[in-house]
Amino acid sequence: MYVEEYEMIYINDKIYSFDLQEALAQLSEQRREQALKFKHELGQRTCAAAYLLLCDGLRKEYGIIEKPVFEYGEHGKPSLLGYPHIQFNFSHCREAVICILSNQPVGVDIESIRPFKQTLVDYTMNEEEVARIQQAERPDFEFIKLWTQKEAVLKLSGDGISKDMKQVLLNPPASLTTVISEDERYVYSYCY
Repeated sequence: MYVEEYEMIYINDKIYSFDLQEALAQLSEQRREQALKFKHELGQRTCAAAYLLLCDGLRKEYGIIEKPVFEYGEHGKPSLLGYPHIQFNFSHCREAVICILSNQPVGVDIESIRPFKQTLVDYTMNEEEVARIQQAERPDFEFIKLWTQKEAVLKLSGDGISKDMKQVLLNPPASLTTVISEDERYVYSYCY
């Protein structure tokens, strides 16, 4: 049987444009508890916004209107309780949240463009990647692009950051895509 591969990507880069208390009331009890564990408003906002993007996507793509509840894999990758055929992943940063839905396993990561620390480069990048960063016109962009690619690949597998980060992109999935936002505030990568 042939199943068409498809991905639906939802992004919210206006995370201060909604009423937080109203948003919290729209979350499942499980997700509301997670959001309220964040001490700072930004964490609460991004947690709520990611969930609401997922709800929006589930409603538009699958007609699901109930609040999704998560199950978690060994390394924390969430899945939808009662909907094993729907795959999703989300991520957030200071600038935006992203959610991707698919009929196959997916991984996504989003990061703000910011200066990086050389110690982090040395710990996470192999020699070829270090050379790419050093030779790039915008080393900060190149580092964030590579970082989001690595995170997306690890989130696809459900392993999280439990593997040697230097080796992650040696055999990347053929479907690895990276996008820089038009305003150059953030970068996201996704794969399936």
